[in-house]
Amino acid sequence: MSKKNNDKVTIFALGGVGEIGKNMYCVQYGNDIVVIDAGLKFPDEDMLGVDIVIPDISYLLDNRDKVRAILLTHGHEDHIGGLPYVLRNLNVPVYGTKLTLGLVESKLKEAGLLGETKRILINADSEVKLGSMTATFFKTNHSIPDSVGVCLDTPEGLVVHTGDFKFDHTPVNDQYADLHRMAEIGNRGVLALLSDSTNAERPGFTPSEKSVGKELKEVFQQAQQRVVVATFASNIHRIQQVIEAAYETNRKLAVVGRSMVNVVNIAAELGYLNVPDGMLIEPEEVNKLAGNRVAILSTGSQGEPMSALTRMARSTHRKVDILPGDTVVIAATPIPGNEKYVGRTVDELFRLGAKVIYGGSMSGVHVSGHGSQEELKLMLNLMRPKYFIPIHGEFRMLRHHALLGEAVGVEPENIFLIDIGDTVEIQNGQARKAGKVPFGNVLIDGLGVGDVGNIVLRDRKLLSQDGILVVVVTLSKQEGRILSGPDIISRGFVYVRESEGLLDEANKIVMNTLNKLMNENVNEWASLKTHVKEALGRFLYEQTRRRPMILPIIMEV
Repeated sequence: MSKKNNDKVTIFALGGVGEIGKNMYCVQYGNDIVVIDAGLKFPDEDMLGVDIVIPDISYLLDNRDKVRAILLTHGHEDHIGGLPYVLRNLNVPVYGTKLTLGLVESKLKEAGLLGETKRILINADSEVKLGSMTATFFKTNHSIPDSVGVCLDTPEGLVVHTGDFKFDHTPVNDQYADLHRMAEIGNRGVLALLSDSTNAERPGFTPSEKSVGKELKEVFQQAQQRVVVATFASNIHRIQQVIEAAYETNRKLAVVGRSMVNVVNIAAELGYLNVPDGMLIEPEEVNKLAGNRVAILSTGSQGEPMSALTRMARSTHRKVDILPGDTVVIAATPIPGNEKYVGRTVDELFRLGAKVIYGGSMSGVHVSGHGSQEELKLMLNLMRPKYFIPIHGEFRMLRHHALLGEAVGVEPENIFLIDIGDTVEIQNGQARKAGKVPFGNVLIDGLGVGDVGNIVLRDRKLLSQDGILVVVVTLSKQEGRILSGPDIISRGFVYVRESEGLLDEANKIVMNTLNKLMNENVNEWASLKTHVKEALGRFLYEQTRRRPMILPIIMEV
């Protein structure tokens, strides 16, 4: 491609580096911006009440006339989950493979955006012109079918984004990673490689997904009663192997959990799942069949409080109970931070008399969808990039991946460890770290997008720690005296019936403070509220060593 003026390639991440999830990467050349993936992440423990977190796209909104497309590498939530929120404000074409678009369309339909969003189907042989850049694709292996890497041909050179990948030489669906295409791209000369770092700390190779199928079949054959398998809803290869294990042991299969039902329906409809006729049953039918003739496929592998498996473990699921002798397989590794939720669910299952198989890859019923160190080296050797940017992972993973890059011959000064918002500029074949673009988290709480920020989270944290006291007082406007109150309402601070003495004293503090202020002719609401909060806060801390949120409500009549 011909290079124009003094333009340069700028690469930056709005999510997905220094963290797990919320993947969004951008490549800009001149007046053209291409976005790769638009994911979400689930909230950290300190994000109280927040449902999901998406990237801040204010830079893209400020440059909306330059954004040519969003290219999707695969259909996992951390790569497509932010799309309904992004497309509401940035209506650009979305390119994806058949299954990826099938999963996206379900989300857009729910958000009421299906009709107005342009969706373009691609495959590994597609070529897409996007302004001054051209996108081509290559097949990869991952824990969901139809995964691709992206190669952007820019006037400066080729920029390659691997997507999430592993090298599975015996894939469940016989769709092999296209090593030949990757080598061809490498032979053309790769300017910059952005590569998945998730398993950069793990030595060796990641086992094939087919190894899980053998373990599952053994579990199904040995189980005397029902088998319940919990896994990620999007792990379609795993779901296919559960279906095959159930079929070979003459069991009917019930699917429970909204996301699992949704994905199974879409994947089966598009031909990515092979489900024998008459095999699926409704959850209501589970109790009508003998235990050794039933299998259940469920959500809840991460111990999520409202998931199907967690509700079964707590005996609160409306249709399915766990019975003594049932075998429960948790076919996943806990995402960092979810260990205690998974542990709690496992405890409850054991309490109900179930046999539980858990422990991630140690149990044999789970393998990762991401390549380990030898596979990451293979990708680097196939691409042979001049510049290398590790992506997808927490900072320690990026650092380990950088060391692998050095080990296979990438010059240390040509490896860029970037954080969200950092930009890498490449001009005339020379790369440098430049400034930052606007970045951050947008918090989604219910229907609210971005209306929960640090101040709201701080208030929620205070409320969760020491509770709230509401002080209600009515003042006479003419006479400047207290007409009624103070009435003190406690929520989450102290139990009122056992703390009457404390609250009576608090009442006197408020009354004395207000009387003193009114005698001094201080009658501005803001000043009255501030003095009440300060006096009451001091008293309560002295008495309880707690700092509840104090909310004075002063009414004048």
